[in-house]
This record gives sequence, structure tokens and C-alpha cells, in this order.
Amino acid sequence: FVQAERNISGKYVAPKFSVDFPSIAELWAHKIAVVRSIFVGFFCGILPGIGATLAAFMGYGEAVRWSKDKKEFGKGKLEGVISSETANNAATGAAMIPLLALGLPGGALTAMMVAVFQMHDLEPGPLVFYNSPDLIWIVFAAMFYANLSILFIGLLETKTILYLLKIPFQFLAPMILMLASIGAYIGRGLVLDVMVMFGAGIIGFLLRRSGYSIPGIVLGLILGKIGEQNFAQGMQMVHYDLATYFSRPICTILIIAGALTLLKSLHSAFSSHEEKANV
Repeated sequence: FVQAERNISGKYVAPKFSVDFPSIAELWAHKIAVVRSIFVGFFCGILPGIGATLAAFMGYGEAVRWSKDKKEFGKGKLEGVISSETANNAATGAAMIPLLALGLPGGALTAMMVAVFQMHDLEPGPLVFYNSPDLIWIVFAAMFYANLSILFIGLLETKTILYLLKIPFQFLAPMILMLASIGAYIGRGLVLDVMVMFGAGIIGFLLRRSGYSIPGIVLGLILGKIGEQNFAQGMQMVHYDLATYFSRPICTILIIAGALTLLKSLHSAFSSHEEKANV
């Protein structure tokens, strides 16, 4: 929708691109962003239901939040690219922890791996380390070689893939809509899902025009359901007594950390609003 608006209004400009891989010095200059995104991706990976895509959003969001030059994000800033991709890769490996240790898939990919294990009469969980120790080392080796393959394939195919950006928008837009519609329909086989997809796209376009953070909304929609379900389960476990949460050290620390994070975000938002008003 955004590209269509630019194309109709005559503001759309075909992107100019070149392949310049970052140097070691540039990567070292963003070492803090790399370490931060590793932790973000790791914790997103070990939590079932979040997945690598949301980890990339959260890694990018943290990079924006801690950066002193927030206006440069969204324009190809290297720190944003490094943060999102580092979190994405860290989450992929970390998702194997709940899968192999507890038998809980962290996302769509690990859910497919559970199905593959079951096809071979293997049940992921604590006993897999005892019953099939060779399998664990095979999985570790496969992940190691997969990451090496991604590195070499990325170096070889980057220039080729970038030529997709040269496709005129009037040809690219129908292809994107077709693939998106197929993806929405194939999940449950309902036309309603396709209609919801278009409705969500229009709402997202309007929210973006209004200055809202689309990654934040996506995270809220996906994590909100998970949070509500776990909160309901927790309330049942403590017999609907909120004071019980504060009687446990870990719960208290997490609640305080969440409250401080929320207050800091609100303070930053109000501060930036006041600065714009003063200008």
C-alpha cells in the first residue's frame, strides 16, 4: 500500500543499489549491538511461540531504542541490519533448546522438526539425550554446516537477488498480492482469511501514515495472546490472588523490570513529544 501510494503520487523512485559488504572495522564498531541482539534472539528463541521473525523485530527495536541517532533507522543504517539479522540467527539456534530438552516447538520450523522426529519414531524431550545421543550430535553438526552454507550462499547470491529490485512496481505488486493471498488462504482454506489479510494491510497502512510503530503492533498482536493465556493460567494456579506473585523473588524481579521498561519507554515518548513541541 505504501509503495502504491508513492507510485500513484509520483513520489516512487526506483531504488539504486550496490553491493558493499561491511568491513571488519565496521562490524567491530557495532559490537555492542551484536552482543545485545544475541541476548535478545537467544531469549526469544527459548520461549515457545515467538520465533526468529519476532526476534528480528525485537532486535531491531532494541537497536532503535538504544541508539542516539534514531532518525537514520529505516534508511539502510548498518546497525539496524546487524541487530535484526543477529537476533534472527540467534533465535534459530536457541529454539532447539526447548525442542530437544522439553519437546516444545518454539515456532513453525521446530514444529516441522517434531513431525520429522516422530516419523522416525523419535520423541523429542529429556529422554532423547539418553535414548538417542547420536541424534543430538547430528543435529548440532547439521546446524553448524547450515550456518556455514548460509554464509557462502549469501556471499554468492547477494548480487543476483538484488536484481529483483529492478522489477517495475506494476509487475512486482501483483506478484506480491498473489503470493500473500495464497499464503493467507492455504492456512485454513478460508476466503475470510484473505479478506482479513487485506483489511489488516489497510489498517497497517493507515497506522503507518499516522506515525505508529508497525513492528510494535505486530509484536503486541502476537505476544498479547500468549501473555493473556499464560496470565490466565498463572491466576488459576495462585487462586486469583495477585499478592502471590510478589511473594516469589523471580516473579517480583520480572514485574519490576517490566514496569521500569514501560516507564522508561513512556518517559522517552513524552520527552521526544515535548522536544518536537518546543521546536
